[in-house]
Amino acid sequence: MNEHLYKELDWRLRVFDSLSFPTLILKPDRSIVSANQIFLQKYAVEMDQVIGKRCHQVFYGAETCPNKVCPFEKVISDKSGTSAMRRFTTRTGKRLYEDRVFSPILDDNGEVAYIMESVRDVTRQKHLELALKETEDFLEKVILGSPIAIVAADRYGHILLMNPAAEELFGYTNTFAIRHVTAHQLYPSGTASSIMRQLKQSRGKLPSVRTTIVNAQGEEIPVDLTASIIYEDEEEVATVGIYTDLREKLAVERKLKDAQAQLAQSEKMASLGQLAAGVAHEINNPLTGILFYANLKLEKMVPEDPEREDVEAVVEDVKRCRDIVQNLLAYSRQSSPMKDIIQLNAIVNQSLTLVRDPKMFRNVKIERDFSDEMMLVHVDKNQISQVIINLVINAVSAMAGAGTLTLRTYRDKVRGKAYLEVSDTGCGIAAEHLSKIFDPFYTTKAPGEGTGLGLSTAYGLIKENKGNIRVSRTSAEGTTFVLEFELYQAVQDPTAEAEEEM
Repeated sequence: MNEHLYKELDWRLRVFDSLSFPTLILKPDRSIVSANQIFLQKYAVEMDQVIGKRCHQVFYGAETCPNKVCPFEKVISDKSGTSAMRRFTTRTGKRLYEDRVFSPILDDNGEVAYIMESVRDVTRQKHLELALKETEDFLEKVILGSPIAIVAADRYGHILLMNPAAEELFGYTNTFAIRHVTAHQLYPSGTASSIMRQLKQSRGKLPSVRTTIVNAQGEEIPVDLTASIIYEDEEEVATVGIYTDLREKLAVERKLKDAQAQLAQSEKMASLGQLAAGVAHEINNPLTGILFYANLKLEKMVPEDPEREDVEAVVEDVKRCRDIVQNLLAYSRQSSPMKDIIQLNAIVNQSLTLVRDPKMFRNVKIERDFSDEMMLVHVDKNQISQVIINLVINAVSAMAGAGTLTLRTYRDKVRGKAYLEVSDTGCGIAAEHLSKIFDPFYTTKAPGEGTGLGLSTAYGLIKENKGNIRVSRTSAEGTTFVLEFELYQAVQDPTAEAEEEM
């Protein structure tokens, strides 16, 4: 019987010694009963140096346990195993981590007779865990701090993540999106399915593509999308989309395109101006001769002369040609402007008095909405009057002689600009004609009713006076032209200011 017991104890001791972790057997009073061989080797001690000592004397070299969270007493009271992590620093400054596992050994009465304490060095695992945590924290900061919208969804389309940039783009909070939004709701109908097909065809990596998303307010937004499928054990588990809002970029592209078109228009107008000047000078001399001899012939003819009507027609046509030449010269800016400082309201009133055909205004109501503020402009008043008269006549023509003509002046002191609006209640300008109205010789009037030089001449004269002319509104209810001028600001003489101070 004793031999059998000895063999059983010997077998258990062999198992105890073969444990791969340093292990102690302790009594409930913390005194050490035994230690396995790997414990003795790790801590470089002999068995008789640890037997009878308490665990804190061996581990900490202290008479009382300094570990405030040691679970030893809890294991005795609960009669169940537990563990605790211990962190300490060596003399060389190396930080180590040990996982202490406490397992109770019960007697025949179910009471704790001994406690087995195993010490596991988990420094490497802990360092890997901390490194992984740092990496996760860093990636989280990158995702949350990214100015680019990032959205992740599971394989069923349920939202897993929306970073702050995505929240702003889509109009959903991350919490709300996770609970109530699916990936399909972020796109117009059918778009999400199309993107998934492209993703699978491109082996889970979708390069930059232009598409449209739908935000919480139902607004469609153009975006640049890069997407990928996330795999785990070769199984699709999620998708990630990176979105770049293209609204600002497209707006810049439109402005650039408009600027390029305006530049091309300006270059074309400049070239036509040079051509017009040359043509006008070449035509002007023979026209003067024709008009002179035609008038001379007309003076010698009696009223009843059958050829008089033909000669009068020649004179009228030559005068019309002369007017066209004068318009060409004005358009080509060959005349030198005589600039004065004048109140804008005064130019408008003066221009209205120069319209010679009152029959045109018989059924036209003229409204003057003039600002009371001082609006001095440095311009050639004759040239500006010519422009205003041209716009007024065009407005009356567009209203077929009946309607309301409104002339409004105002200023923007911050920008240093003065404005004149000429508005009518006419038929408006068709969209296909709007980009060409300032082109020379372009007209929508019937042959013989217009030369197509009115607005192009007005454009040239306004530019000559460092202003701008544009159409601000046009529809079936009427058209508004806007003339823009620089406000005149007198430069004070610093010498005069100094004399005044004295």
